[in-house]
Amino acid sequence: MNIFAIFHDRAAAILSRIVGEGRLPEGLDVSRFVVEPPRDLAHGDLAINAAMVYAKEAKASFGNPRQLATEIAFALAADADVAQAEVAGPGFINVTLKPEVYARLLQSILVEGADFGRGATNPAPVNVEYVSANPTGPMHVGHGRGAVFGDALASLLAFSGRGVTKEYYINDAGAQVDVLARSAHLRYREALGETVGAIPEGLYPGDYLVPVGEILVERFGPTLRDLPETEWLPKIKPVVIEAMMAMIRDDLAALNIVHDVFFSEWSLVMGGQGDVVAAAIADLRAKGLVYEGRLPPPKGQIPDDWEDREQTLFRSSDFGDDVDRPLLKSDGSYTYFASDIAYHKTKIDRGFRDLIDVWGADHGGYVKRMQAAVKALSGGQAVLDVKLCQLVKLMRGGEPVKMSKRSGDFVTLREVVDEVGVDAVRFMMLFRKNDAPLEFDLAKVLEQSKDNPVFYVQYAFARTKSAERQALVAFPDLDMSNESLAQSDFTLLDDEGEAHLIKQIAQFPRVIEAAAHSHEPHRLAFYLHDLASVFHSHWTRGKDRPQLRFVNLESRELTRARLAMVSAIGGVIAAGLRILGVSAPVEMR
Repeated sequence: MNIFAIFHDRAAAILSRIVGEGRLPEGLDVSRFVVEPPRDLAHGDLAINAAMVYAKEAKASFGNPRQLATEIAFALAADADVAQAEVAGPGFINVTLKPEVYARLLQSILVEGADFGRGATNPAPVNVEYVSANPTGPMHVGHGRGAVFGDALASLLAFSGRGVTKEYYINDAGAQVDVLARSAHLRYREALGETVGAIPEGLYPGDYLVPVGEILVERFGPTLRDLPETEWLPKIKPVVIEAMMAMIRDDLAALNIVHDVFFSEWSLVMGGQGDVVAAAIADLRAKGLVYEGRLPPPKGQIPDDWEDREQTLFRSSDFGDDVDRPLLKSDGSYTYFASDIAYHKTKIDRGFRDLIDVWGADHGGYVKRMQAAVKALSGGQAVLDVKLCQLVKLMRGGEPVKMSKRSGDFVTLREVVDEVGVDAVRFMMLFRKNDAPLEFDLAKVLEQSKDNPVFYVQYAFARTKSAERQALVAFPDLDMSNESLAQSDFTLLDDEGEAHLIKQIAQFPRVIEAAAHSHEPHRLAFYLHDLASVFHSHWTRGKDRPQLRFVNLESRELTRARLAMVSAIGGVIAAGLRILGVSAPVEMR
């Protein structure tokens, strides 16, 4: 039961009637306005901005937005669920609902259980590509932020009703893979008993390649030792990548992240489908979007590798990019952009029209060209939303954390998960907007205090379970099933704190809908923290005023009604945490 969606539909019906009467333009989109909670609870339960949104269209018949708002408010006031509807300011409408609406809401939450807030099934599939870290080392904390963000977003979209494919793009065709293979070959020689000394500059120094060297010995024995690089390099590359991806999958599994698809960049050229990159370029050329030409020099300081030469270019500027983009390097090989075009074409060919890529903030300059390519490839039918995740600054007690010996130059994600746990990592990675820098303090996230957001939210859920246990001590035969609690007398919940709690959980479906639409899972994390805050505040009021406690020894029915509310709160918190991939412990000590 989404109160905000219900009244959006009712207000839209009023607008449709006015359109039908010829006082608003025919064909007007009557869904463009929003229904949301008012900033000040004293203003009611719903705030509707419809009259302000349609001010221009309403001018001829109504003169100003306030007159249109007055007509909408008058119609809403006659609604059986409305206690009051009034116009505020230049044309906003504030609506106060009757208490029985919230009684039905509590019943709905209890009856629907884990499905409360779930969106209607939407058949349009969505592809979420996230992590896609180069398979050259263990995942670091920065990778972890994108991993958690992408996974929570996929879960949020699935809960909102979308069919989601979670995808990882393996960058296994670039020069960095050759460097990785050479680094692993050094560890191979070391595993054969050679003393290799200090790792040469330009190779990967981390200890994580030691077991990869041992794998190569198991696979090839000493047969590669005396071969020239041209012979051993192609032999060991697939083995090394396989070993690195196994390590990355293991790192992801530690965060409870499992992808549906792992797509190899190498397969775009060497796979069973032939040269997919060449086919993608040919497709664009057939549409008149590839040409031979010269690019002007970049603004500012000209890079050392810039060449003034005839190039094969994609007309990305026709689709919102700043300049056209090269598809071939001077040696005839494909640019990274060309490979990325081909990869995204495979997504479109697989039937996806909604594409979401989660990238690191350092790829911000790449967004426009990739969005341009998707528009061109799909004839404007597919949309690419790129979500950039800012850097994570790892701290311990306010001091920067030193580098990891295992990786050679950074702290690995696995080390952080092992130290503070999955819940702390996932929740804190989502407790900031993705494009805002994040300080992650290893000491702070282990504190059992209100200053630790993940503890604060989990503790709220644990308290709901504590209240249920207390109720069963006081009334051992109390039926705590949701079906029974849904039949409680909700007119007994007449305290302002209880009303505030019920209005807070009423927002859950709206938060899900808005967060899924905007691709912003942090909205859900913020909401859960706000709900926990309201719940903890009411719990504290009960300490000072015993008559407000959830368990009232003098009234079984009041206890039952309050436990119904508590169960609904716990259900919403648990559902929200589940979407974020965070556990909901029933006890916390």
